[in-house]
Amino acid sequence: MTKLKIGIIDLVSKRPDNTLWSRIMHANLASIMPQVVATWCEQEGHEVKMICYTGSEDLHSELPQDVNLVFISSFTQAALLAYSLSNYFRSQGAVTVLGGPHARCYPDDAVKYFDYVLGFTHQSTIQEILDNCVPQLPVGKHLSACGQPTHLPGIIERWKFIEPILKKAPFIKIIPMIGSVGCPYTCPFCIDSTVTYQPLDFDAIKNDLRFLRSKFRKPFVVWHDPNFGVKFNDNMEAISGAIPPGSIRFIAESSLSILSEDHLKVMRQNGFNALLPGIESWYDLGNKSRTIHILGQEKVSRVSEHVNMMLRYVPYVQTNFVLGLDSDAGPEPFELTKRFVDLTPGAFPGYSLLSAFGEAAPLNLEYQKAGRVLPFPFHFLNNNLAMNIKPKNYEWIDFYDKVIDLTAYTFSQKALRRRFMATYGFTPKWMNLMRAVSAEGYGRLRFFRKVRKNLMEDHTFRDYFEGETDQLPSFYKNIIQNDLGEWWKWLPEEALNHDANAYLHKTAVKQAV
Repeated sequence: MTKLKIGIIDLVSKRPDNTLWSRIMHANLASIMPQVVATWCEQEGHEVKMICYTGSEDLHSELPQDVNLVFISSFTQAALLAYSLSNYFRSQGAVTVLGGPHARCYPDDAVKYFDYVLGFTHQSTIQEILDNCVPQLPVGKHLSACGQPTHLPGIIERWKFIEPILKKAPFIKIIPMIGSVGCPYTCPFCIDSTVTYQPLDFDAIKNDLRFLRSKFRKPFVVWHDPNFGVKFNDNMEAISGAIPPGSIRFIAESSLSILSEDHLKVMRQNGFNALLPGIESWYDLGNKSRTIHILGQEKVSRVSEHVNMMLRYVPYVQTNFVLGLDSDAGPEPFELTKRFVDLTPGAFPGYSLLSAFGEAAPLNLEYQKAGRVLPFPFHFLNNNLAMNIKPKNYEWIDFYDKVIDLTAYTFSQKALRRRFMATYGFTPKWMNLMRAVSAEGYGRLRFFRKVRKNLMEDHTFRDYFEGETDQLPSFYKNIIQNDLGEWWKWLPEEALNHDANAYLHKTAVKQAV
């Protein structure tokens, strides 16, 4: 076997970012799978260098040199940087591989710029690439297993790759763990909606928790499960059976249907400090919030009561909403969300614009069939910088007026004061304030207002939103060029555009065959 020099790059950031928020928090957003792949490659006897790009580093000086093979993990918003890096490494003679959410969502686009593009990835998938480390030209090869792996290397095995990332986090250091893959719910816009729920090994989880207790006095752990706690008793027994109560602080994304008061009592005892439930809509998706037959104002009252109850047990709660769903019409959905903000001042509202990420969910086929998906560059597909689905029940300017009004209301001085007073503990108060005054609050508000101004004043900009032209407005191209900096020259020119209906076209071909 030839010993390979392998580079692994986890793109947390899509551009240089030296803000206070990025310096403190970006290292805590590292993905698990790049660490897993690094572990698998080392176990096969290869030399591995892994970097996690948080935006604060000089990326060029951090990159692995003289490598035979490079794995890059990317969300869609960092895809153009990933494409540039692949072009650079291929020019140096390296074979390149793309993994992560973008590879799953847009494989037919990614194979134009990578030798291998990975969907579901098992150890055998990586072994296939290691055994065939040769360029795939003119088009790369898409590899995907039949489902998620049943076992992943845990923290103990990945620690060599986790520790250098944690050193980049100056204050809060959060270790990623995962206890399950897939989700039993079928939210039509979610990438995990068609992935069978599957818990991972609970004994391995226990061993990892014990290991962390030997490294930190009171560590933070974030669960990367799509929906933590589906096997609630098994999860809690694994935690309580491995470590003293409250000796590790946990963060998890879960659904309100799981977060009953009895469960919250157990979670508080076991050290859960932050929870991120999905509310999504006041008119739809009630199965996740135990409000399947309740809509509108009644749902607002019921959910607010539930979240306020959660805040008696957990100091930090983020509630997630999707704006622009087809079930929404008129001002009421936005006014109801304002009402929720008033009734639940201790919760941090997280807003996402409805987006279709390629092949991520079957519902995207319906959007494509209806001609509603727009070809916004990947750089802006992060659920807030661009909504790449034409709203069903709103005109664009009307929609942005309502999004701007809701965002301004949520992060007004009055709302910030009420949130500050309703939040307990220094860290939760600091997190809420920093998120509000950074890119997530004030930053998005500024961006939304720029978009709205362009929609009003520039007819070519408006035509792009209406799908009447595919000519990318200079407003967006300039942002990409500025963000990529020195990597702009490595971006393949055609990468600024992609087929927004590729999923539909591929499905039609399969059906024809």
